[in-house]
Amino acid sequence: MNIKKAVIPAAGYGTRNLPITKVIPKEMFPIKGKPAIHYVVEEAIASGIEEILIIVSRNKNTIVDYFDRSLELEGFLKEKKKHHLLKKLKLPSVHIQFVRQPYANGLGGALLTAEPFINGEPFAVLLPDDVFIEKEHGLKQLMSHYQKYQASAIGVKHVKKELLKHYGVIKESKLKEDLFKVIDIVEKPQTAPPSQLAVIGRYVLHPDIFSILKKVELDHNGELQLTDALKLMLQHRSCYAHKFSGKRYDIGTEKGYIKLVKRMNKLDKDY
Repeated sequence: MNIKKAVIPAAGYGTRNLPITKVIPKEMFPIKGKPAIHYVVEEAIASGIEEILIIVSRNKNTIVDYFDRSLELEGFLKEKKKHHLLKKLKLPSVHIQFVRQPYANGLGGALLTAEPFINGEPFAVLLPDDVFIEKEHGLKQLMSHYQKYQASAIGVKHVKKELLKHYGVIKESKLKEDLFKVIDIVEKPQTAPPSQLAVIGRYVLHPDIFSILKKVELDHNGELQLTDALKLMLQHRSCYAHKFSGKRYDIGTEKGYIKLVKRMNKLDKDY
Protein backbone atom coordinates (compact mmCIF):
# COMPACT_ATOMS: atom_id res chain seq x y z
CA MET A 1 0.00 0.00 0.00
CA ASN A 2 1.36 3.40 -0.98
CA ILE A 3 1.80 5.92 1.81
CA LYS A 4 -0.41 8.89 1.03
CA LYS A 5 -1.19 10.33 4.47
CA ALA A 6 0.94 12.33 6.89
CA VAL A 7 0.44 13.81 10.34
CA ILE A 8 2.08 17.02 11.56
CA PRO A 9 1.68 17.42 15.36
CA ALA A 10 1.67 21.14 16.15
CA ALA A 11 -0.30 21.37 19.40
CA GLY A 12 2.57 21.80 21.89
CA TYR A 13 3.10 24.87 24.04
CA GLY A 14 6.51 25.69 22.58
CA THR A 15 8.05 26.13 26.02
CA ARG A 16 11.60 26.15 24.64
CA ASN A 17 10.80 29.39 22.80
CA LEU A 18 8.99 31.32 25.53
CA PRO A 19 7.97 34.10 25.88
CA ILE A 20 7.33 34.71 22.15
CA THR A 21 5.35 31.47 21.79
CA LYS A 22 2.69 32.90 24.09
CA VAL A 23 1.39 34.69 21.00
CA ILE A 24 3.23 33.23 17.97
CA PRO A 25 3.41 29.45 17.50
CA LYS A 26 6.96 28.32 16.76
CA GLU A 27 5.59 26.61 13.65
CA MET A 28 4.81 30.10 12.33
CA PHE A 29 8.32 31.51 12.84
CA PRO A 30 9.18 33.25 9.54
CA ILE A 31 11.84 31.89 7.19
CA LYS A 32 12.17 34.03 4.07
CA GLY A 33 8.57 35.16 4.19
CA LYS A 34 7.06 31.73 4.81
CA PRO A 35 6.41 30.08 8.18
CA ALA A 36 8.50 27.08 9.16
CA ILE A 37 5.55 24.69 8.91
CA HIS A 38 5.13 25.61 5.23
CA TYR A 39 8.53 24.02 4.50
CA VAL A 40 7.50 20.87 6.38
CA VAL A 41 4.31 20.64 4.30
CA GLU A 42 6.37 21.10 1.13
CA GLU A 43 8.67 18.26 2.21
CA ALA A 44 5.64 15.98 2.63
CA ILE A 45 4.34 16.90 -0.84
CA ALA A 46 7.76 16.34 -2.42
CA SER A 47 7.81 12.86 -0.84
CA GLY A 48 4.46 11.90 -2.42
CA ILE A 49 2.03 12.67 0.42
CA GLU A 50 -1.49 13.59 -0.75
CA GLU A 51 -3.35 14.19 2.53
CA ILE A 52 -2.08 15.93 5.66
CA LEU A 53 -3.59 16.21 9.12
CA ILE A 54 -2.20 19.05 11.24
CA ILE A 55 -2.87 18.67 14.96
CA VAL A 56 -3.35 22.04 16.63
CA SER A 57 -4.43 23.40 20.01
CA ARG A 58 -6.71 26.26 20.95
CA ASN A 59 -3.91 28.85 20.71
CA LYS A 60 -2.70 27.70 17.26
CA ASN A 61 -5.48 29.18 15.12
CA THR A 62 -2.94 31.17 13.09
CA ILE A 63 -1.77 27.87 11.56
CA VAL A 64 -5.32 27.09 10.43
CA ASP A 65 -5.72 30.63 9.06
CA TYR A 66 -2.45 30.44 7.15
CA PHE A 67 -3.52 27.35 5.20
CA ASP A 68 -6.90 28.88 4.35
CA ARG A 69 -7.70 31.33 1.56
CA SER A 70 -8.07 34.99 2.44
CA LEU A 71 -10.73 36.13 -0.02
CA GLU A 72 -10.68 39.66 1.36
CA LEU A 73 -6.93 40.00 0.81
CA GLU A 74 -7.14 38.41 -2.64
CA GLY A 75 -9.88 40.87 -3.60
CA PHE A 76 -7.84 43.82 -2.34
CA LEU A 77 -4.76 42.78 -4.34
CA LYS A 78 -6.82 42.28 -7.50
CA GLU A 79 -8.45 45.69 -7.07
CA LYS A 80 -5.04 47.33 -6.65
CA LYS A 81 -3.69 45.33 -9.63
CA LYS A 82 -0.97 43.77 -7.48
CA HIS A 83 -1.16 40.47 -9.31
CA HIS A 84 2.48 39.63 -8.59
CA LEU A 85 1.59 39.43 -4.90
CA LEU A 86 -1.30 37.04 -5.54
CA LYS A 87 1.24 34.37 -6.45
CA LYS A 88 2.61 34.54 -2.91
CA LEU A 89 -0.81 33.56 -1.55
CA LYS A 90 -0.88 30.27 -3.45
CA LEU A 91 -1.54 27.41 -1.03
CA PRO A 92 0.38 24.10 -1.08
CA SER A 93 -1.11 21.60 -3.53
CA VAL A 94 -2.25 19.03 -0.97
CA HIS A 95 -5.43 18.28 0.97
CA ILE A 96 -5.00 19.57 4.54
CA GLN A 97 -7.27 18.83 7.50
CA PHE A 98 -7.05 19.97 11.10
CA VAL A 99 -7.93 18.45 14.44
CA ARG A 100 -7.69 20.16 17.81
CA GLN A 101 -5.93 18.38 20.68
CA PRO A 102 -7.65 19.36 23.96
CA TYR A 103 -4.44 19.38 25.99
CA ALA A 104 -0.78 18.61 25.33
CA ASN A 105 0.12 15.19 26.74
CA GLY A 106 3.06 14.04 24.67
CA LEU A 107 3.64 13.06 21.07
CA GLY A 108 1.84 9.75 21.57
CA GLY A 109 -1.23 11.54 22.88
CA ALA A 110 -1.22 13.85 19.87
CA LEU A 111 -1.00 10.94 17.44
CA LEU A 112 -4.00 9.20 18.99
CA THR A 113 -6.17 12.11 17.81
CA ALA A 114 -5.14 11.22 14.24
CA GLU A 115 -6.45 7.62 14.32
CA PRO A 116 -9.76 8.32 12.51
CA PHE A 117 -7.91 10.26 9.79
CA ILE A 118 -5.38 7.44 9.22
CA ASN A 119 -8.15 4.82 8.99
CA GLY A 120 -5.89 1.76 9.14
CA GLU A 121 -3.28 2.91 6.61
CA PRO A 122 0.49 3.30 7.04
CA PHE A 123 1.37 6.96 7.49
CA ALA A 124 4.15 9.46 7.89
CA VAL A 125 4.77 11.75 10.85
CA LEU A 126 6.71 15.01 10.48
CA LEU A 127 7.58 16.99 13.58
CA PRO A 128 7.57 20.69 12.65
CA ASP A 129 10.44 21.51 15.03
CA ASP A 130 12.77 19.77 12.57
CA VAL A 131 13.22 21.50 9.22
CA PHE A 132 15.22 20.00 6.36
CA ILE A 133 16.03 22.01 3.25
CA GLU A 134 17.73 19.32 1.19
CA LYS A 135 16.43 18.54 -2.32
CA GLU A 136 16.29 14.79 -1.56
CA HIS A 137 14.26 14.53 1.62
CA GLY A 138 14.87 11.71 4.09
CA LEU A 139 11.13 11.16 4.47
CA LYS A 140 10.96 9.77 0.95
CA GLN A 141 13.71 7.31 1.84
CA LEU A 142 11.80 6.22 4.96
CA MET A 143 8.74 5.61 2.81
CA SER A 144 10.76 3.41 0.45
CA HIS A 145 12.08 1.38 3.40
CA TYR A 146 8.52 0.85 4.61
CA GLN A 147 7.48 -0.38 1.18
CA LYS A 148 10.42 -2.79 0.99
CA TYR A 149 10.21 -4.27 4.49
CA GLN A 150 6.52 -3.63 5.32
CA ALA A 151 7.68 -2.33 8.68
CA SER A 152 7.89 1.01 10.43
CA ALA A 153 10.89 3.20 9.67
CA ILE A 154 12.28 6.11 11.66
CA GLY A 155 14.78 8.85 10.91
CA VAL A 156 17.99 9.07 12.95
CA LYS A 157 21.11 11.21 12.99
CA HIS A 158 24.52 10.86 14.61
CA VAL A 159 24.51 13.15 17.65
CA LYS A 160 27.26 14.22 20.06
CA LYS A 161 27.36 12.12 23.22
CA GLU A 162 26.60 15.02 25.53
CA LEU A 163 23.36 15.77 23.66
CA LEU A 164 21.92 12.25 23.56
CA LYS A 165 20.07 12.80 26.84
CA HIS A 166 17.66 15.06 24.95
CA TYR A 167 16.63 12.42 22.37
CA GLY A 168 15.26 8.96 21.89
CA VAL A 169 18.32 6.80 21.11
CA ILE A 170 18.33 3.46 19.30
CA LYS A 171 20.28 0.24 19.79
CA GLU A 172 20.85 -1.03 16.29
CA SER A 173 22.09 -3.75 13.97
CA LYS A 174 23.76 -2.26 10.91
CA LEU A 175 22.45 -3.41 7.52
CA LYS A 176 23.99 -0.76 5.27
CA GLU A 177 25.97 2.42 5.72
CA ASP A 178 22.79 4.42 6.35
CA LEU A 179 20.27 1.68 7.24
CA PHE A 180 19.84 -0.14 10.55
CA LYS A 181 17.47 -2.61 12.12
CA VAL A 182 16.27 -1.26 15.46
CA ILE A 183 16.92 -3.63 18.36
CA ASP A 184 15.84 -1.30 21.16
CA ILE A 185 15.05 2.35 21.74
CA VAL A 186 15.53 4.41 24.90
CA GLU A 187 13.85 7.76 25.58
CA LYS A 188 16.30 10.46 26.74
CA PRO A 189 18.94 8.21 28.34
CA GLN A 190 20.67 10.06 31.14
CA THR A 191 23.47 7.48 31.38
CA ALA A 192 24.91 4.84 29.04
CA PRO A 193 23.03 5.59 25.80
CA PRO A 194 22.89 2.49 23.55
CA SER A 195 24.43 4.34 20.57
CA GLN A 196 24.96 7.82 19.15
CA LEU A 197 22.04 7.49 16.74
CA ALA A 198 19.26 9.76 17.93
CA VAL A 199 15.70 9.71 16.64
CA ILE A 200 14.74 12.88 14.78
CA GLY A 201 11.34 14.13 13.77
CA ARG A 202 10.49 11.88 10.82
CA TYR A 203 8.64 8.56 11.02
CA VAL A 204 6.72 6.20 8.76
CA LEU A 205 4.52 4.03 10.96
CA HIS A 206 2.42 0.90 10.70
CA PRO A 207 -1.18 1.67 11.72
CA ASP A 208 -1.09 -0.77 14.63
CA ILE A 209 0.91 1.89 16.48
CA PHE A 210 -2.45 3.22 17.68
CA SER A 211 -3.41 0.01 19.49
CA ILE A 212 0.06 -0.06 21.02
CA LEU A 213 -0.16 3.55 22.17
CA LYS A 214 -3.35 2.68 24.06
CA LYS A 215 -1.37 0.10 26.08
CA VAL A 216 1.53 2.40 26.97
CA GLU A 217 1.68 3.89 30.47
CA LEU A 218 2.15 7.62 30.95
CA ASP A 219 5.68 8.74 31.82
CA HIS A 220 6.68 10.58 34.99
CA ASN A 221 5.49 13.86 33.44
CA GLY A 222 2.06 12.42 32.71
CA GLU A 223 2.79 12.26 28.96
CA LEU A 224 2.29 9.49 26.43
CA GLN A 225 5.55 8.95 24.56
CA LEU A 226 5.77 7.58 21.03
CA THR A 227 9.22 6.22 21.91
CA ASP A 228 7.67 3.95 24.54
CA ALA A 229 5.16 2.66 21.98
CA LEU A 230 7.94 1.95 19.47
CA LYS A 231 9.84 0.07 22.17
CA LEU A 232 6.76 -2.06 22.87
CA MET A 233 6.15 -2.57 19.14
CA LEU A 234 9.61 -4.13 18.76
CA GLN A 235 8.38 -7.16 20.71
CA HIS A 236 6.31 -8.30 17.75
CA ARG A 237 7.15 -6.08 14.75
CA SER A 238 10.37 -5.05 13.06
CA CYS A 239 11.43 -1.42 12.79
CA TYR A 240 14.16 0.13 10.67
CA ALA A 241 16.16 3.32 11.04
CA HIS A 242 17.55 5.45 8.23
CA LYS A 243 20.45 7.79 9.02
CA PHE A 244 19.69 11.14 7.43
CA SER A 245 22.55 12.76 5.59
CA GLY A 246 20.92 16.16 5.06
CA LYS A 247 21.29 19.13 7.38
CA ARG A 248 18.66 19.31 10.11
CA TYR A 249 17.64 22.52 11.83
CA ASP A 250 15.85 22.43 15.17
CA ILE A 251 13.76 25.60 15.22
CA GLY A 252 12.69 24.76 18.76
CA THR A 253 15.95 26.38 19.81
CA GLU A 254 16.98 29.96 19.09
CA LYS A 255 20.37 28.76 17.84
CA GLY A 256 18.81 26.30 15.40
CA TYR A 257 16.33 28.85 14.08
CA ILE A 258 19.01 31.49 13.48
CA LYS A 259 21.22 28.94 11.70
CA LEU A 260 18.34 28.03 9.38
CA VAL A 261 17.57 31.66 8.54
CA LYS A 262 21.26 32.29 7.77
CA ARG A 263 21.43 29.15 5.64
CA MET A 264 18.38 30.16 3.60
CA ASN A 265 19.85 33.62 3.01
CA LYS A 266 23.12 32.02 1.89
CA LEU A 267 21.28 29.78 -0.57
CA ASP A 268 19.83 32.90 -2.18
CA LYS A 269 23.33 34.35 -2.61
CA ASP A 270 24.61 31.04 -4.04
CA TYR A 271 22.03 31.24 -6.79
